[in-house]
Amino acid sequence: MIILAMIIFPILKMILLLSLPFLFIGIINKVKAKFAGKQGASIFQPYFDFNRLMNKGEVISETATGIFRVAPVINLACLIVAAMLVTVIHFEGDFILFSYLLALGKFVSVVAAMDTGSSFEGMGASREVSYTSLIEPAFFIIISSICALNGVYSFASLAHLFWSNNDIMILIALATVGALFLIILIEGSRVPIDDPKTHLELTMIHEVMVLDNSGVDLAFIQYGSALKMMLFTTIITMTIAPLSFIGSVLVALAIAVLIGIIESLCARIRLTHIIEYTFTLIVAALIVMALVLLIMHGGHL
Repeated sequence: MIILAMIIFPILKMILLLSLPFLFIGIINKVKAKFAGKQGASIFQPYFDFNRLMNKGEVISETATGIFRVAPVINLACLIVAAMLVTVIHFEGDFILFSYLLALGKFVSVVAAMDTGSSFEGMGASREVSYTSLIEPAFFIIISSICALNGVYSFASLAHLFWSNNDIMILIALATVGALFLIILIEGSRVPIDDPKTHLELTMIHEVMVLDNSGVDLAFIQYGSALKMMLFTTIITMTIAPLSFIGSVLVALAIAVLIGIIESLCARIRLTHIIEYTFTLIVAALIVMALVLLIMHGGHL
């Protein structure tokens, strides 16, 4: 029975991970609407929008080449394989492959944005790469430090980290969860880093990269963006509630509500200060590494 549960639970998580990204966005939008004193759209509205885009035609720039057409598909394929690594498949070094898959998807998206010949999309691509250059080292430092501590070089090393009796381990877990939450806001282009509803090209980051996309391509891009947020949310649930299905769902729901609250109470920070904000990831990563070294060399609180 235990072996059967160990097989079914990851598969069920994979199915939910692929089917619930738009519900995650819908909950965020619903919370924002409630804070604004409005009824708001249904939490299932992103699914309806996705279906509408899937049935629309596409307008392709005359300067665009084949990379513009295949980039949304490649990006989505990379994210789906990455989803398998955090739910069903675990092996030594899986977090490295996970990072490279996300990097490949980001690379083709950036190239596709520049492929349109739009100066605005070029600016957005430049900004996206700048922030990613800070996110990836922080993610590597955090996960690899935890792996070195547990001797398990995969995402499985995150299990039970939060529920340790060691005070330093709990601090590591808190710093890890905080850093991963910041990654969700940055990679998901959410407030205070970016605003997915903005229409001012000069200050847009992710959204300005997809101004030329429409129809099915735009549907894939929007789904991919929501799926990426769910990927990092799942990694957080692996840290807080690794063996509880209900616990994982509740943690994901709490994260969606928290993002909605932050977007309701906080303003988008100035574009010139975003790099400073993302440096907090590096600080969190160094804190995790320092605490891991403290444990490995016999330190205690």
